[in-house]
Amino acid sequence: MKSSVWVVETTLPENWSEAMVGEWCYKLVDAGLMACAHRSKTTSTYRWEGAVHSDREWLIQCKTSESKKQSLIDEIQNNHPYDLPMVIFFETQSTAEYAEWVEHN
Repeated sequence: MKSSVWVVETTLPENWSEAMVGEWCYKLVDAGLMACAHRSKTTSTYRWEGAVHSDREWLIQCKTSESKKQSLIDEIQNNHPYDLPMVIFFETQSTAEYAEWVEHN
C-alpha cells in the first residue's frame, strides 16, 4: 500500500476573514479535491513589480492524493484572488492509514 500524500500550498489575502478562508477551504474539500486543509497566518516577503514587499497572508496547506492533485491545482489557479497565486506542491511520506484516508476523502 502506498503511504504518501501530496501537499499543495497557496496563500490568500490577509484581509480575508477567518470565515472567508474557511469557506474557501470548505468548497475544495466539499468538491472532493482535497481531504483537509490547514490554515494559518504567515508573513511573506517577496519581490513584485520591481519592489520588495512584506505582507501578512493566510498560508493554506492542502492534503490530497496523487489522483486529485492536478484538479486541485487547476481549481486554485482558476479561482484565486491573486493575479499570480503561489502554488507549490510536493509529495510527502505518511502513515499508510493516513494516506488511505486522504485517497478516499
